[in-house]
Amino acid sequence: MKAIDTAIPDVKILEPTVFADDRGFFFESFSKMKFEAAIGKSVDFVQDNHSRSGKSVLRGLHYQLPPHAQAKLVRVVVGEVYDVAVDIRKSSPTFGQWVGVLLSAENKRQFWIPEGFAHGFLTLSDHVEFLYKTTNYYAPESDRGIRWDDPRIAIDWKLTEPPLLSPKDQRQPLLADAETFE
Repeated sequence: MKAIDTAIPDVKILEPTVFADDRGFFFESFSKMKFEAAIGKSVDFVQDNHSRSGKSVLRGLHYQLPPHAQAKLVRVVVGEVYDVAVDIRKSSPTFGQWVGVLLSAENKRQFWIPEGFAHGFLTLSDHVEFLYKTTNYYAPESDRGIRWDDPRIAIDWKLTEPPLLSPKDQRQPLLADAETFE
């Protein structure tokens, strides 16, 4: 597994070693030992989630507050997305900054999003299946979000058409009005 640093040091892109031949491919999608060496700390995942979306669906920007804060390791197994992490830790020098990465079934990349970050993605293909490993269980009372198009954050989603949003994501607050991490 190769760990690639991003502009925000705590967020990592992970590339597996893929063994491919005429029959297909094989790769180790998760090894606790290799993953922890790549991010430099111990992590316990407690829940796996799987979502399916059509083209131009934008999910996010989502996070959970303490005591139910979640870190996520995400990847795409069908299709392609543009995946984004936003630093929402007020004490961080990168507060309000974002990093994005193209994740696809083809490139097999994974994206590590630590606690203290909002997460979202835009689907780029007709069908997307997206997997999440999380470090905490879903807790509706801690569930929060930020507007995907907050001008303060200014994410370049590279939109070619208006995104499809859930009613919840249409109502999210701006970062300035959101509950965030200290």
